[in-house]
Amino acid sequence: MKEDINSFLNYLAVEKGFSENTLSAYHNDLYQLANFVEGEAARCGSVPSWASFSRQWMLSYLLNLKERGYAATTVARKVAAAKSFFSFMVAEGNIKDNPTQNVGSPRVGKSLPKPISYSQAMLLLEQPAKLSTPEAKRDKAMLELLYASGMRVSELMSLNLDSVDTEGGSVRCFGKGHKERVIPIAPRAALTLKEYLQEARSHQVHNDAEKALFLNRRGERLTRQGFWQILKGYAKSAELDVEISPHTLRHSFATHMLSGGADLRSVQELLGHANISTTQVYTHLTTEHIRRSYEKSHPRAK
Repeated sequence: MKEDINSFLNYLAVEKGFSENTLSAYHNDLYQLANFVEGEAARCGSVPSWASFSRQWMLSYLLNLKERGYAATTVARKVAAAKSFFSFMVAEGNIKDNPTQNVGSPRVGKSLPKPISYSQAMLLLEQPAKLSTPEAKRDKAMLELLYASGMRVSELMSLNLDSVDTEGGSVRCFGKGHKERVIPIAPRAALTLKEYLQEARSHQVHNDAEKALFLNRRGERLTRQGFWQILKGYAKSAELDVEISPHTLRHSFATHMLSGGADLRSVQELLGHANISTTQVYTHLTTEHIRRSYEKSHPRAK
């Protein structure tokens, strides 16, 4: 059964260009489903197979997830993974019918992203400057670049030396589906990045062949988890009274851009969103800015 899952994951990687994060999530979700089927088959004294997997089994699996206290968002993701997998199995001729075709998914309300204010962002970005170590110079460059570009943290960690143009003020990254985009960055971020490359990275690199832009203490590419720990440390030293995650700076970038007058399509391109509806969620966060502009500009607003 798990061989079929591996074939599906290979299809998503090669044919669809899914990211490693998405593939990892699908792997975990589908292996969990396979383990459930194998356990139920053993309990019933039958041979586990996808061909015998029915809609009733899927409903039993969902009930099991609910009893174990999984959040609706997590269950919805697992249902989506199963639906995609069984559609693949039908297309490949491995099974006749899709057992998830008429299985509903939990209703999940869209939660608005929670950005930090401009003053909070500046306070956070100032923290690494209090230290003069190579790591602090690296951290300042990472935070400045993330806030200046709106990149996903996975995109930031994937950058190589040839991904940035400090003179031209731009960064080239690959988003979901390996789609390339070039993002302009502010002069301050470009300068901070240039200083990191000239003054700090050489103290971290152990292998001249290493092409990763941001390195850990072993001279290897810094991971998303490593960046998250670094970010939490600076958020604590800044005494911010809000939850901070790597995605916070991406949310803040988008919100501050729209509040500053950027048009929605431009922000969509900068963020690498495939659909404008994904970007539109940020417009709900700029209503106060719009009200202030209205009251300042409209002749009958006073």
